[in-house]
Amino acid sequence: MKCMYCGHIDSKVIDSRSAEDGTTIRRRRECIHCGKRFTTYETVENTPMFVIKSDGTRQLFDAQKIKTGILKATEKCHVTMAEVDAVVDDISKQVYNSMEQEITSKQIGEMVMERIKKLDEVAYVRYASVYRSFKDLSSFMDELQKLMKKD
Repeated sequence: MKCMYCGHIDSKVIDSRSAEDGTTIRRRRECIHCGKRFTTYETVENTPMFVIKSDGTRQLFDAQKIKTGILKATEKCHVTMAEVDAVVDDISKQVYNSMEQEITSKQIGEMVMERIKKLDEVAYVRYASVYRSFKDLSSFMDELQKLMKKD
């Protein structure tokens, strides 16, 4: 690490500890050349994740949008906030662990549907009706029949 006082490249770490938020490491360093001390912070580099929408536009991944959709679908259902948060966390981890920088909104929608189906069938049908944008009653009934066959 380059010394901020003399510009020398070599320094040694005297002390390391987690910063308050737990996502940063604070390092106290001493310059090998001039002996002055300075502090550096080390954080994990976040690679931005983009969502490709059905119309081809791109936007940054936002887990809050997933949560909002799930909350609308689970309204008046017996699904706890802890369960909703667990689903959102699980999907976020899967998205970021994919090692890709882009994911389609269709892939995210399928992930949500897969998980919401396990929480509550009524919420699943609500979410599916919006996500799949059923054109008529027969396509809606087809989805209901698929759900009933799996039980």
